[in-house]
Amino acid sequence: MGVYAYFLVLLLTIYHGAFSNGGITSSFVRKEAKSIDMPFHSDVFSHPPGYNAPQQVHITQGDHVGRAVIVSWVTQDEPGSSTVVYWSQNNKKFKSTGRITTYKYYNYTSGFIHHCKIKNLEFNTKYYYEVGSGGTTRRFWFTTPPPVGPDVPYTFGIMGDLGQTYDSNLTLTHYEMNPVKGQAVLFVGDLSYADHYEFHDNSRWDSWGRFAERSTAFQPWIWTAGNHELDYEPSIGETKPFKPFLHRYRVPFKESGSTEPLWYSIKRASAYIIVLSSYSAYGMYTPQYQWLLEEFPKVNRKETPWLIVLMHSPWYNSNSYHYMEGETMRVMFEPWFVQYKVDLVFAGHVHAYERSERISNIAYNIVNGECTPAHDQSAPVYITIGDGGNIEGLANNMTEPQPKYSAFREASFGHATLEIKNRTHAYYSWHRNSDGYAVRADTVMFYNRFWHPVDDSTTKNYQ
Repeated sequence: MGVYAYFLVLLLTIYHGAFSNGGITSSFVRKEAKSIDMPFHSDVFSHPPGYNAPQQVHITQGDHVGRAVIVSWVTQDEPGSSTVVYWSQNNKKFKSTGRITTYKYYNYTSGFIHHCKIKNLEFNTKYYYEVGSGGTTRRFWFTTPPPVGPDVPYTFGIMGDLGQTYDSNLTLTHYEMNPVKGQAVLFVGDLSYADHYEFHDNSRWDSWGRFAERSTAFQPWIWTAGNHELDYEPSIGETKPFKPFLHRYRVPFKESGSTEPLWYSIKRASAYIIVLSSYSAYGMYTPQYQWLLEEFPKVNRKETPWLIVLMHSPWYNSNSYHYMEGETMRVMFEPWFVQYKVDLVFAGHVHAYERSERISNIAYNIVNGECTPAHDQSAPVYITIGDGGNIEGLANNMTEPQPKYSAFREASFGHATLEIKNRTHAYYSWHRNSDGYAVRADTVMFYNRFWHPVDDSTTKNYQ
C-alpha cells in the first residue's frame, strides 16, 4: 500500500469510527445535554393571528396512487368553515368540503378538527389551497407526485420520534435546509410525546401540530403510529388506544383494502410503501396479518420497483434500549419480507441511528438450531431512525461487540433522505444535526432487489 492510500484509509477510519466485529460504530461524540421541550411561548408554537384562524395544518396522501390529498387542520374557537378552496396555476378554483371531529381526553377537550379530501388532482402539478374563512383565511401549497412508473425519480425525507424539544427544532430545520429536497416525508412514528406529561397533556398535541406545520402543510407526511401514540391510560379512564392520534391524523387505509388506519399502503412515483402497526395485533388470523398476507402479492415491481416498509419498533437493533421488542413481529413477517424481496425497512423507537446489512434470520427450526442473522441478498436493509430529538433523549448504550449485521450506528439526532433515481438505483444519506446542512454522515447506494439485485454491502464482513 502506498503512503497516500495508507493515509486515506487512516482518515476514513478516523472519520467514520473504528472497524469492529460488524461495521462502523461512529466515533462522533455528541455533546451530552438533556433534551428539553420548548416552552409554550416559543415562536415555533405561535398561534396564527386572527379569531378562529386555522392551525396545525397538515396534509397526507389521500388515495392509493397520489391523485388525492387529505387536508387537515384545527379551529379552536368554533367550527368555522370545513371547505378547502384549491387551484393550480392559471386555472379555476375548486372547492371540497370535509368533516369535523372532536374528542375529549380526561380533562382536555379538543378544538374542531377538520379533515377534507381533495380528489382528481393532476400528477406533477403545484396546487395552492386555502382553509378558513373571512379575515382568517390561510393559504398553502403542495406539489402532487409524478405518475406511478418504474423509472420515476422521487426523493423522500425520513424522520421518526420527533417530539418538540430544541433538538426536534434542529432536526426539522436541518431537513428544511438540506440541499437534497425531500418531496414527501416517511414518518416512522412518535409525534408529540404528549404522554410524557401528567394526564397525557393533549395541549402538547396542539403545540406539536403548530410546530410541524411549516413542513406538514406543504408536503405530505406518510404517518406511522408509534408507542407514544397509544395514549392508553386506564388509571384516568382512557381505555381507547390511539384516540388523539386517530382523531387528528387521517390516512387512505380503505383504498388499500385495510380495515384499520394503523396499517395501509400507498404508491408514490416508483415506490410502493407499506405501513405496519407495531402496537396492534399481528398474530395469525388477525386483521393486520390477513391484510399483509394479501397485500404483498398485489405489489407489481414492474410498476413500482421500490418496496419500502415503515414500522415503529425495529426488528434488528444493537442497542440495549428496546432490545428485541420487535422480535415477535419479525418472527411472524420476516419470511414474507424475504420472499417478496423488500428493499428497505425504516423503523424508529430506539433513539439513535443504525443501518444494517441485508440480513435475515429465517433459517431457524427446532432441529437445525440455526438462529443467527445471516447475509441474505433477498432481504431488506433495516434502518433505525428514531433520532428526531424527543424529550427522552438519546439511546447511547450500544451493545458490544457490534454485531456483524450492523453496518453503521451512532447515537445522534438527525434525519435521512432517500433519492430514488430509477428502477435500479437509490441514493440514501443520513444527516446528523451537529453537522452543516449539506454534510452526509452515512451514505450508501442501494440496488433494487427486483431489478438489480447486486450486493450493496458496505462492510468487509459481507463483501
